[in-house]
Amino acid sequence: MTIPIVEADHFRLGLFSSNCSGGLAVTTIPERWSASWEDNLALARLADEVGIDFMLPIARWIGYGGTTNFHESVLEPIPWATAILAHTERLTAFATVHTAFNHPVVTAKQLATIDQMAPGRVGVNVVAGWNQPEYEAMGVDLPQDHDSRYALAQEWVDALGTLWSREGRYDLPGRFWDLKGVEAEPKPAAGRLPILNAGSSTQGRAYAARNADFVFTIVGGPEDGADVVTQVRAEASVQGRTSGVLTPTHVVCRPTRAEAEEFLHYYAVENADWDAVDNLMRLQGLHAQSFTPEMLAGFRSRFAAGHGTCPLIGTPDDVADEIERFAKAGFGGITMAFVDYVGELDYFAQEVMPRLVDKGLRPELAHEKTT
Repeated sequence: MTIPIVEADHFRLGLFSSNCSGGLAVTTIPERWSASWEDNLALARLADEVGIDFMLPIARWIGYGGTTNFHESVLEPIPWATAILAHTERLTAFATVHTAFNHPVVTAKQLATIDQMAPGRVGVNVVAGWNQPEYEAMGVDLPQDHDSRYALAQEWVDALGTLWSREGRYDLPGRFWDLKGVEAEPKPAAGRLPILNAGSSTQGRAYAARNADFVFTIVGGPEDGADVVTQVRAEASVQGRTSGVLTPTHVVCRPTRAEAEEFLHYYAVENADWDAVDNLMRLQGLHAQSFTPEMLAGFRSRFAAGHGTCPLIGTPDDVADEIERFAKAGFGGITMAFVDYVGELDYFAQEVMPRLVDKGLRPELAHEKTT
């Protein structure tokens, strides 16, 4: 029986951005991740087999330019999650949904329908929005203040909660949606779905504390992350809630540290798509508060390597030790991105996951990967 991701008592491991061309690596190398459905299917089956807890997609509609037009090709998260769950047995798939672009009544029914197929294995990653060019592409105004974006996102998630719990036909008035005579069936089997929210700004963390089962937040590393975890837990406690805290990473794991650093330099320095990196950083600096100005100033190479996420670079022992540091800092889990998700996850599963079991961070695998 699958244990719901919210109830898992181990350190959670997820895969992030496999639905996007390039994944998180802003690189021009020919072997960069394609994000084709065939590659995503192979990855999902491998992840399910080796005990990965969840997969988390990015919702994106236009690329970041540069030589590769980074994130030019992106599989839309709701059908992606549906197909992932149809081909797996244990892992959870989150559907990433932008509140400004997706009507809450439609989204509530879409996600409840997926839950009918895979009860307890679908979650929703709620995004309040930040990327102004995408708003322009959609013909939607981007509020310039975070408060307005999160007011809309709050009304959106409140509507989902009502639609998933209230029977019959009713009116649901609001500032952003004025719903008359609405009804919503089917409903999720457990009454609601796990909610993840990327709350890194002040408003974002407050929103996540009110609504999310998991707060997905950018940190510099385990050291400053420990303070973030304490803050998030305190904010959730004020709301009478508990929230797990997750952070994204990018992984280069090789038999020797020299090999790992050589590959990192190859794809993220020698062959970085610097125009796309600078476009991404410019947009993050102007329209998002996920990264502090100091992080943006010093993270150019980290953006090339993994979209500004924390690096896990080195031998299996190095990577396992760094993951343990995140666990000791209070994180409930991490997401991981690889240049070659399938090939590198296979090596990670063989070499790093047994070390995490030995550290008490992961359970013994119920399904051993066959070689």
